[in-house]
Amino acid sequence: MSIQDEGPEVDVKPEKTGKRAKSGRPTIRDVSRLAGVSRMTVSRVMSEPDRVLPATRERVQRAIADLGYVPDKTAGSLASRRTGFIALIIPTLTNANFATVAQGLTEVLREADFHLLIGYTGYDIAEEERQLTSLLARRPEAIVLAGATHSRAASRMLLSADVPVLEVADLSARPLQHAVGFSNYEIGRVAARHLLGRGYRRIGAVGPVQDGQIRDYRGEERIRGFEEELRLSGLPTDLVLRHGVPPISYDHGAAALGLLLERDPSIEAVFAVSDLMAVGIIMESQRRGISVPNELAVMGFGDFEIGRVTNPPLTTIHVDFHALGRRAGAILLDVLSDDDAEEALHVVDVGLSIIERGSVGKKGSL
Repeated sequence: MSIQDEGPEVDVKPEKTGKRAKSGRPTIRDVSRLAGVSRMTVSRVMSEPDRVLPATRERVQRAIADLGYVPDKTAGSLASRRTGFIALIIPTLTNANFATVAQGLTEVLREADFHLLIGYTGYDIAEEERQLTSLLARRPEAIVLAGATHSRAASRMLLSADVPVLEVADLSARPLQHAVGFSNYEIGRVAARHLLGRGYRRIGAVGPVQDGQIRDYRGEERIRGFEEELRLSGLPTDLVLRHGVPPISYDHGAAALGLLLERDPSIEAVFAVSDLMAVGIIMESQRRGISVPNELAVMGFGDFEIGRVTNPPLTTIHVDFHALGRRAGAILLDVLSDDDAEEALHVVDVGLSIIERGSVGKKGSL
């Protein structure tokens, strides 16, 4: 059933132009003036359009479009404590796996009319603190962070934020609250065991270097796990190399191969903490006339699309980042829908798997 317009308020007069006389963000009053209706009618058009006469509805919608009006939900959120958005802080926007996490999160959260607000830190510890300060001032209903290592100041902010906190893409022995991820340390160990199982003994690895406050803690953990597994197997770790300031790139991999060959031209296999670096190693091997995997085996982490189309295709460690994002979203909805749910902490290991392709063979059969 349509409702007749209840008539303009006393100060409402239709304007002859689609532009406002004053500057600044358009308000519901501006829309009501331009459309020649009351503010109540404008509100009804936005919330219950089927209950407004078509002609009136069209006039209001045209005014909204002409003015570029966006409803301000802040006033209502002050009383209800609902802002409708969840903050996601990631180290970079260029890593496809973080984008996939955001996609999975969004798919689940938007079903409950939550929106994702994304900030990125550039792997900078101080920038994470700044991002948290800015986002918390806007009162998110939950905070999702990539990683489980934070500065003392950031940890204090998160622990006192009075909103659910969920860490993803890592697993700590003592998460702040909820966590959905995997052990980056274990990824390094799994990679080393895989190469050892293929008969390689002069094995190298490449991970990130720390530059002041710019650190890739997850990559560092993969290198640490790899190095530890070599030690446990009685092998030297002199070919485990830290090179390249995060974010890791193809160029870092190409440069790292040169450094590894300088240390030992007889190196047999290399693990890179990211597929991007691993692909750089493969490309540099081709430029140098080194056959992969006949003369050098290469293994990565992340299962990036480019690794599937290199020649040879890249052997890598796979994590289902899309499922990780969706699982994180489901946990947040559960916590946000039940006042008592936050008392039960969720810690989920999504697991990992090795994707065997042509860049790693079996030594002795190549």
